[in-house]
Amino acid sequence: MEAPQRLRALLDKRSDTILERWLAHLATEGRSASSTIRPGGPRTELAALLKATREGISAASDPGVDLKSQGWSELRETLAEVSQAGARRGVNPADTISEILALKRPLFELLEEEDGRDQAFSTVLWAGRLVDAMSLHVASTHQQTREAIIVRQQHELLELSTPVITLWEGILALPIIGTLDSTRTQTVMESLLQRIVETNADIAIIDITGVPTVDTLTAQHLLKTVTATRLMGGECIISGIRPQIAQTLVQLGVDLGDVITRSSLASALALALQRRRLTISPIPAGQKTAPSARP
Repeated sequence: MEAPQRLRALLDKRSDTILERWLAHLATEGRSASSTIRPGGPRTELAALLKATREGISAASDPGVDLKSQGWSELRETLAEVSQAGARRGVNPADTISEILALKRPLFELLEEEDGRDQAFSTVLWAGRLVDAMSLHVASTHQQTREAIIVRQQHELLELSTPVITLWEGILALPIIGTLDSTRTQTVMESLLQRIVETNADIAIIDITGVPTVDTLTAQHLLKTVTATRLMGGECIISGIRPQIAQTLVQLGVDLGDVITRSSLASALALALQRRRLTISPIPAGQKTAPSARP
């Protein structure tokens, strides 16, 4: 009987004993199955891994250990669930990997008990390769899951850092804080253009008061946003042009063309109201009403 069939026979015959010794070994080492994904707890999860391992050995046509082959699909899926659940909860991948590697001890012990040390040697080697392959798959899946989470979080942070605010009917404001790079420019444009469509606004104020420095690349990104807004039928006003920024743009030879600029958000809003033929007037003394904009 070849090593895979011997291991399959052991799993068929003594899977409950393997599971108990696996859990006991984890407890002895001061660990529990921290990658639990099923309501039944560690026992249910580890039992599912043993079942998937048994099914994989039966379905695999290659006597080698290649978890990428079709026969190991159930084991791959179960390992992926374990790894992904741990990654989402911030579990250290080393903990999950060590839990998988802990399966070696009960397998090796029971194989020697069943067949003797000499006869079980080849099966022990094959079982060790299988458990190692399972651990590598967990590590790879964990890394991919964490990378996907980081990318998603970065995208969410970009969206949160570029809020488009309605200052008045037909007037939007987009305050930018921090560095404006290519990725963020794309998010800025998408957010602004979407809000223009939703609100039918015709004036957008891009405030760069919170942008620490403005170089040639930043200016190009701003011009792209202005151009995209114009294509949507809107008009852009760039506010927050501080003296240092103005001097830098002049020294760099950056030409903002016919882009309207203002030194502060307040002056930009005043201009926007003027473009819409609106004015803001103070409340007369003794009158308790909210300020209003009137033509």
